Amino acid sequence: MPQPPVVLVVGSLHHDIMVEADHLPRADETAVGSRWYPKFGGKGGNQAVAAQAAGARGRMFGAVGRDGFGTFLLEALDKGGVDRRFVRTVDGAGSGMSVAIQDGAGDYAATIVSGANLLLDPHSLEDADLWADVRALVLQNEIPVAVNLAAAGAARARGIPVLLNAAPAREVPRDLRALVDVLVVNAVEAEMSGSDPVTDLASALSAARHLAAQYDSVVVTAGAQGLAAWTAEDVQIMLPARKVRVHSTHGAGDCFTGTLAAALASGRTLAEACTTASDAAAAHVAGGRAQG
Repeated sequence: MPQPPVVLVVGSLHHDIMVEADHLPRADETAVGSRWYPKFGGKGGNQAVAAQAAGARGRMFGAVGRDGFGTFLLEALDKGGVDRRFVRTVDGAGSGMSVAIQDGAGDYAATIVSGANLLLDPHSLEDADLWADVRALVLQNEIPVAVNLAAAGAARARGIPVLLNAAPAREVPRDLRALVDVLVVNAVEAEMSGSDPVTDLASALSAARHLAAQYDSVVVTAGAQGLAAWTAEDVQIMLPARKVRVHSTHGAGDCFTGTLAAALASGRTLAEACTTASDAAAAHVAGGRAQG
């Protein structure tokens, strides 16, 4: 029986400290929270676990510090079934971490400290074992641009499609844009990348079309509105979100991206993959998928 395809995630690992409060604090405000708890995170780590949960074999290339946070992150990758042979434990920096505050409606705001994620070695991407059976590469913007560029170049040389989740928003060099097969952004990231504001599915589609001038295919997620995509063949996709009761939106975008990559790696079209990923993200928001 053939093995499921491998989704390689080159990206970040963060120990998240989640704080629950009835509202997000304003500038200079001290808000009172109700509880806090640790959570496995980093866009890269979340996406690798999501790809594994979606039926692919998740493989992680990343770095943690030699500290308790790093131990926590490695154990969480093991629990998620992710291949972490290519996650280095480095000296000279603490593990990546974040503090996220979630309000009563399930919305959140977060601050990250990258730590060991900034010490990823692009030369380690030359390891042939890293690329064995890989059918999709996933990148984000929480690691150095040089690492993303090296990973995308190595994938392109092997005929492996590249997905870039351009989050958090930052300038993407032209050389990297040329190597990306599918760009995934949310409404805010689309606007920060040069599109008009995204307020509904029609404006999400307009944003996807605008960004498709720079990328082969573009997926713009618009939260509770759904998503829109523009493919390399100029096919338009508009998919309303499945309505669910919100438990937490934290990590929903990572769930979507990891599931999308797994579906594409298994040979599904972008439209089919978007539907599968949208359903997975909706289940995650509703609390039906593992969130920590």
